[in-house]
Amino acid sequence: MATDSVPSANAGALSPSCGLIPVGSVGPVQAELIAFDEPLHLRSGQVLPSYELAVETYGTLNEERSNAVLVCHALNASHHVAGYYDDDPKSIGWWDNMVGPGKAVDTDRFFVIGVNNIGSCFGSTGPSSINPATGKPWGSEFPVLTVEDWVRAQARLADYFGIRKFAAVMGGSLGGMQALSWAISCPERVENCVVIASTPRLSAQNIAFNEVARSAILSDPQFHGGNYYEHGVVPKAGLGVARMVGHITYLSDTVMAEKFGRTQRAPAQGGEYHYNYGVEFEVESYLRYQGEKFSRYFDANTYLIITRALDYFDPSRTYQGDLVKALEKVVAKFLLVSFTTDWRFSPERSREMVQALLRNQRQVTYAEIDAPHGHDAFLLEDPRYHAVVQGYYDQIAANLGLPARTSTTGVLAE
Repeated sequence: MATDSVPSANAGALSPSCGLIPVGSVGPVQAELIAFDEPLHLRSGQVLPSYELAVETYGTLNEERSNAVLVCHALNASHHVAGYYDDDPKSIGWWDNMVGPGKAVDTDRFFVIGVNNIGSCFGSTGPSSINPATGKPWGSEFPVLTVEDWVRAQARLADYFGIRKFAAVMGGSLGGMQALSWAISCPERVENCVVIASTPRLSAQNIAFNEVARSAILSDPQFHGGNYYEHGVVPKAGLGVARMVGHITYLSDTVMAEKFGRTQRAPAQGGEYHYNYGVEFEVESYLRYQGEKFSRYFDANTYLIITRALDYFDPSRTYQGDLVKALEKVVAKFLLVSFTTDWRFSPERSREMVQALLRNQRQVTYAEIDAPHGHDAFLLEDPRYHAVVQGYYDQIAANLGLPARTSTTGVLAE
């Protein structure tokens, strides 16, 4: 399982068998494929006749089934939230610094579920899966999806585990949109909603970035109208450019300046420019590397599906743009976290959600973290950020009557 977000702040200890293993990890994990035969009716009017969800779980579900936490993933992540695989110890979960024994989301006390959404390319049913009606990969015929469709599929997953109500549903970025949608569409099934570095709707600028990325994929000669599987090719060039565009938006100008500045890569004699269109600046080399790496493990059709789901998400749409009205039926308590340098999903968008919830007299905790990392900050191990999340989950545990924290791996110790 490959993701491109293994936080560098995860200090590790050397293992004689596999190298660097993060401190406090849940350890080796295994994914499970769970099949659902009941048709899933989608918001588009299309129907997915059956589907499978790739899932990982951490911790133990208590007898009351009251300590479950659902983690929803962002665009290019998966169900592999924490731990590592025995056959590939470098494949550390994308939120391993957040989820684990003694960590902010403490698996000594909570039962955590990581789920890969339908339409993705990490095990759940998606465009590269076989369409039972044709015996061929779905390809371009895979249904268009929305955030609400994912929540409906996840609700069936909760039923599978016998979970009537989640102690918390949480996610960052697109995962935060799913958490918010849970609180709106299944209010009686969510006790706490944790929304990090997210937004109630994309701005026109964000939709524009997504369109540029999709256009790069659609214009790649190897795309073949989305049916490139049958041709044995991958639209690597288009997918690489899409990733480059997206990656720029995840970083702040401060981080890019600190990492690369205007440093040249192997400058010509005397520090002159080469005066050509090859890779000359370090930032160019970095972006091309990220794009090429991404094209090796991600699916182009999945990228189209997920970015369009991002575009469509807007709970206020059926309320004439009134977010207060859209959140009227929400009953969950909320934690919202934003980051000052996140210009993709800016703090203003989180404050908009906070104000709408307060207008509805809902219980809200809000933290705005002054961090230099841009949108990617939600994946990193900023101690102030993790302290906020840990403190909030400690309160959830206390309200549920769960045992006190016994491990001190996390950022706070009792």
